[in-house]
Amino acid sequence: MSTLPPDTLNAIGVLTRREVEARLLIPLIEALSARFGQPAVLETIRQTIVDIARQQGQQLAESCPANDLLQFAHALEAWKKGDAMDIQVLEQTEHCFAFDVRRCRYAEMYHALGTPELGSLLSCSRDFALIEGFNPSIHLTRTHTIMEGADTCDFCYQVKPDPS
Repeated sequence: MSTLPPDTLNAIGVLTRREVEARLLIPLIEALSARFGQPAVLETIRQTIVDIARQQGQQLAESCPANDLLQFAHALEAWKKGDAMDIQVLEQTEHCFAFDVRRCRYAEMYHALGTPELGSLLSCSRDFALIEGFNPSIHLTRTHTIMEGADTCDFCYQVKPDPS
């Protein structure tokens, strides 16, 4: 995959961006699935989304003064723009950033479009690759999401211990 051009779309807010993407991608995914089979199409899309998210994480790191958890937490504001998420921070240190998403308008939007399963693919699947691109020494643990029917999404970003 080629390198992405600089990302200037966050000014509109990530929620609006995801809705525009979804309104184009959902009918495209349905058409491609009918022609080529859903499993192959969804796996190709999942891998492409992961690759894009990893590159976006790298770009985010390059745009920040440092690629540490404190900068990442600050960058999260772009994903919250327009009340897109209501989060409760549980811990925020230089080694751990843990929070619960108590309301997710991304999930609400995909549910309203009638495609929550694609919401997980098109939005939630980005999270792990984004942090990997931002800083491969930071590990994300998440056990459940609102998109998949849970009451909250549990995010815990932790700096991996130095192996030396």
